[in-house]
Formats: sequence, structure tokens, C-alpha cells
Amino acid sequence: MAELIDRPAYLEQLIQNRDVDLVKIVTGIRRCGKSSLLDLFRQYLSENGVAEFNIIHMNLESLRYRNLSDYLTFYDYVSARIPKAGKTYLIFDELQAVTHWEKAIESFRLDFDVDIYITSSNAYLLSTEFSTLLSGRYVEIRMLPLSFKEFLTFYEFAPSVTVEEKFQRYLQFGGMPILREYRFNEARSNQALEGIYSTVVLRDILQRNRQADQAMLQKIMLFLCSNIGSITSPNSIGNVLSKEGDIQTGRGKNVAGKTVDKYISMLRSAFIFYAVGRYDVKGKQLLKTLGKNYIVDMGFRNMLLGYRDADRGHIIENIVFLELLRRDYRVYIGKVRETEVDFVADKPNEKLYIQVTESMQSPETRERELRPLRMIPDNYEKIILSMDRGYINSYDGIKSLYLIDWLLG
Repeated sequence: MAELIDRPAYLEQLIQNRDVDLVKIVTGIRRCGKSSLLDLFRQYLSENGVAEFNIIHMNLESLRYRNLSDYLTFYDYVSARIPKAGKTYLIFDELQAVTHWEKAIESFRLDFDVDIYITSSNAYLLSTEFSTLLSGRYVEIRMLPLSFKEFLTFYEFAPSVTVEEKFQRYLQFGGMPILREYRFNEARSNQALEGIYSTVVLRDILQRNRQADQAMLQKIMLFLCSNIGSITSPNSIGNVLSKEGDIQTGRGKNVAGKTVDKYISMLRSAFIFYAVGRYDVKGKQLLKTLGKNYIVDMGFRNMLLGYRDADRGHIIENIVFLELLRRDYRVYIGKVRETEVDFVADKPNEKLYIQVTESMQSPETRERELRPLRMIPDNYEKIILSMDRGYINSYDGIKSLYLIDWLLG
């Protein structure tokens, strides 16, 4: 078995939730490290005195469990293996392979002394019937590909490589853990990413949406990749694709927009894209229109479009968005009158306003980035993140930080 690579922040979340009477569900795109995390957790349990027979660990995509495709056979198989004495840890990878699995999970909770951990590469796992059955009785741990901080511990670099060069690699290759094996070989890395992407599209999207058209899905995927960090609406994307003849508009109003909306939600359900809504900072309310979509990992975007250094502004914005998610913020785009703040990041007793820009060197850019922040009347922290190793670290109380320092902070 390959050496397990530690992901301490995620492992810590599992440990903190250990023996709490909630089903622990680790979600995230395929191959981002969920199975390895459960292997690490299993190792942690063994090292902390849990007997081997009190741990049942199954990957439901393995053919050895091919007969356990419905919840009754699954329940009977697992029940027969739960020992009478002591708490048993049930660890299930890719449980969506079992139909109505949630009925079996609820039954294990009721019938045995167990602590349950699940992974899933698809948000359908948390869909309505499941949420209804287990409402309030599960905790979701959202797993993302490597942060820049993790990336630096995953790879070995020659001492002469600067942190800026390492960051450049991160922007180009992204953070999917499997790429470590290819040591920044671009062709091999792209092949690996293509393989993961195809599996996600086939297994997590097309198998579940039989009516979906693969070519259309690909077009919308490419459109979103090209427009990262830009405000888009399903209707505007639909209009572009209608003009190009990709979507038949028919007679109904907004048919194209509805089609696009459906495909975008499929991409979100497979954790390829994350949607961000807009928040009116002055009116303190969420707006229903014109959000943004950010991709889960830069490697996929570069694999599909080719790496273009000209897009760095949008790329770093995407990286900041993912980092805010990792730090457990709820993230919105801020609307301040006619201007926009890149991110409003919220926790129960904390709020940050963040602008992201490649550089603050030119006076025009400086003014453009500072203006929305200056217009916000409250006293929460306001930050500008850029690639300038700046000598200026504050503009009238608005902090200016070097992006790499912030990511490693």
C-alpha cells in the first residue's frame, strides 16, 4: 500500500467528532484524499487502543462488495460482523454505490453501539431523502485538494527553489495529491487529471443524469473555466451557447438558461465547481442574481484550457476563495452600491472583507481596489491580498498583505 500522507487539519476534525452521536460524512471531489484520510483515521484508532475487530472498513466500489448493492443485503452483511462487546467503528468509502444506504445507516445507529464514518464524491448523497431521514444527526466534513501550505509539505524541492517558484508550480499543477507521483511532469500530470475528470463526469454526473448530454456538459465546463471570477448567470451563458447553436432555445422563455442551470448544478454536485452568491453589504441581505463559480482545483482548469499566465488575477482569486472555505468561512461576493468587494467571509463572530489583485503598484488599480472597502461603514477587518512584497502594509487602516504570507499564515 502506498505511504499515507498526513492531512492533519482534516484528521483533527474526525478526531474531534469521534464518539459524538452523529454520522461523520467526508465529502469532496474524487481523488482529493478522502479514502487516505479514512485510512489515517483507522490507523489513529488502532494506535489508540481500538481492537482490530472493532473496526469495519469497507470501500463499496471494490468488487468484493459487488453483491451489496441494496441496503438490506448491506445491513445484513455488516450486522453479522459487528462484535457484541465494545464500540465498533464503521468506516464506509463511496457509500453511494448502495441504494437507500441511509436506511441501513440509521438502523446501525439504532441497533448497535457504533460510530459511523462515510465518504462520498457526490453531493447527491446529502440529498433530500437522506437529509430527511438523518436530519440533524450528521456532520459534513468538506475535503478539498491540497492547500498551498500542504502542497509545500507534499513535494520535495531543491533548496535553491524560492517560495515564489513553488507558488508558480501550485498555480500551474494545482493540489490533487496523486500528482506527487509525477514530480511536475506536465504531460503525465495532465493525463492523470484527465483520468480523474473523466471518471467524475462519467460516474458522478452522467450515470446519475441519464438525460444529460456529455458534449453540452463539456461546453459549459469550458465556459465556466474560462470565466472564473467573472459574474455570470445561467441566462447569459445560455444566450452565448444559443448564439453558437449549442442549445436549441425553442419557444419557451429562458429554456437555454434553465438548461445551463441544470448542468451547472450537476458540476456542483460532483464538487467540480462551487457557487458563490452575492451579498448586499449595506442592505445586509443575500441577492438572488448573478453569482460566481469557482473551480475546485486549478490543475483541472489548466488541463482543459492550457495554462495561461495572463489569467493570474482570476487564478489567485480562485485560490483565495478555496482557502477561505478551508478556514471554515461562509463566503459571498460583496455588493457595495455600484461597486464590488471580491469576498465577504463570515463566521459566527467574525467577518472579513477581502480584495484580491495581482498588484497594487499602479495608482488606478490601487484606487479601484480600495474604493469599495472604503465605502463599507462597519469596523470589521478589511484586507487587500496581492503578489506585491509590499513595503506598504496599510492604507488608512485597510491591511495590505502579501498573498503567499497570508496563505501560509
